[in-house]
Order: sequence, then C-alpha cells, then structure tokens
Amino acid sequence: MDQSSVLLKAKIKKIATVGAFILGALCVAFVIVFPFIWMVPSAWKGRTDIWSIPPKWFPSVWEWSNFSVLTEPDINGGSFFRSFGVTFFVGVVATALNLAINMLAAYGFARHEFWGKKIIWPLFLFTMFVPGITVQITSIQVVTKLHLINTLLVLILPTAANAYNIFFFRQFFLGIPDSLEEAAELDGAGRIQIFLRVFLPLSVTPMIITGVGCFIGHWNSYIWPTLAITERQEELRQVMQFVYMLSTSDVREYGKVIAATLITIACPLIVFSIFQKKIVAGITLSGLK
Repeated sequence: MDQSSVLLKAKIKKIATVGAFILGALCVAFVIVFPFIWMVPSAWKGRTDIWSIPPKWFPSVWEWSNFSVLTEPDINGGSFFRSFGVTFFVGVVATALNLAINMLAAYGFARHEFWGKKIIWPLFLFTMFVPGITVQITSIQVVTKLHLINTLLVLILPTAANAYNIFFFRQFFLGIPDSLEEAAELDGAGRIQIFLRVFLPLSVTPMIITGVGCFIGHWNSYIWPTLAITERQEELRQVMQFVYMLSTSDVREYGKVIAATLITIACPLIVFSIFQKKIVAGITLSGLK
C-alpha cells in the first residue's frame, strides 16, 4: 500500500470521526433546545390546541389572555409579577452578599496564615461533599431559633456563605503573583486596600461566573422557600412557587402555565446574554488552569 493511500484513509477516518462528533452534538443540542422551541408557540395556545392529537405547532387561535391574566393582582391568592419582583430582589441581594463574604473568606485562606487554618480549611471542603437536601431540616431548625422563619432574610442569609465559591475564589487568588501584593504593601496599602485595589479588579471574570450561578440558583429555588415560608406566602412567594401553584390550581389551562414559564425563563436568559462573553472566558480560564 503506497503512502498516498495511507494518507487518504487517515483523512477519511478523521473526517468520519469529526462528522460523528458533530452529528452527536447536533442530536444533543436538539434534545435540549426542542422543549424551548415548542414552548414559545404553546404560550399562545388554548386548551384545545394544547391537548390536540396530532399536536399542532402553531395555535389555531392566538390566546393573548394567557399573558394578560398574569397581570391580575390576585391569581389564586397571589400576584405573578409581585413574585417575580420579590424573587429578583432576593437574587440580586443574595448574590451581592454571597460574593462579598465568599471572596473575603477566600482571600483570607489564600493570602494569610492564621491559627487553625489547616484544620478549618478541610472542614470547609468537607461541606462541599454533603448534599444540601440532607441538611434542610436542620437548617429550618436553625433559622427558626434565630426567628428568621417567614421573613425575607430567610431567603437570603442561609446562602451567604458557600464552600464551593470560597474554594473557587481561593484557587484563583493563589494564581495572582505575589509581586502585585508586595508592590501594594510598599506603597503603604493595608490588607483591605490590597483586596479592593488589587484582587477585586482582577477577579471580574470569576465574580461574574459565581454571581450568575448564585443568581440563577435563587431564581430557580423552590424547596427552600416552600419550607421556610409557611406564612406571608402572598408577600414572599417565589416565582417558581407561583408557577407550580398555577399548574396545580388550574390543571387544564396549561397555556397560562407555559406563558408564565416563558416570562420566568426570560430573566435568566437576559442575564446569560449580558455576561456570555465573560462566562465563556471563565470556562476557558478554568480549562487552562
């Protein structure tokens, strides 16, 4: 067999391999994206179109009432846009608090030596391997003792510290050259000034990655608000709770449920679109490390 035949076979094999990967990626993408594509026209469907056999891609009559009903101040004991606003507020405040606390803790673990550090740090890492659902009951007992139950703070404070985020920022801070910190010290900067003027500006990308994840986590939260908010549900109901309540209270009107879901996913989609480049850059940075 001559060399040209060997090269041709190798090239064909490479093309076939790449084609198989592309085909597999397209299949996976289709499975993931298809429910969202189907959901968009379904938000305007009435009861008949939702349950029609065979399924209809577009509604025979566009039901704008699926959206207009969501603007009503009282839908089965709650307001959709109030829940939307409360959830957005909780997500923003909790994310800001999470970043502030976890970054300061990570800075301490990465750049300072203190008594008990070698004992405390493994304890922090251990909590990363404990499923959150296993400590839900204990957490409820703690917030009850602190009189935080049925308040806005119970949706914010319990997530203020996160071992994974501390670990993430610590690893990033360890990669910052010591010379920058030493130069700041020579200029007379204190520890807090070094953190604010050196480490903070260099941490924009990991902050966005962690912040987006934290915000989406609060936006999608359902179990914890259900356990922690047993009263004042009309005031503090989260958006995922409202969508679930809407789906169970009016089972046949899935057009309204899909419309509410479409509005609900718009917020995370906008957040991702704004920070998309930074998120991709952060993934690339993590891969290089």
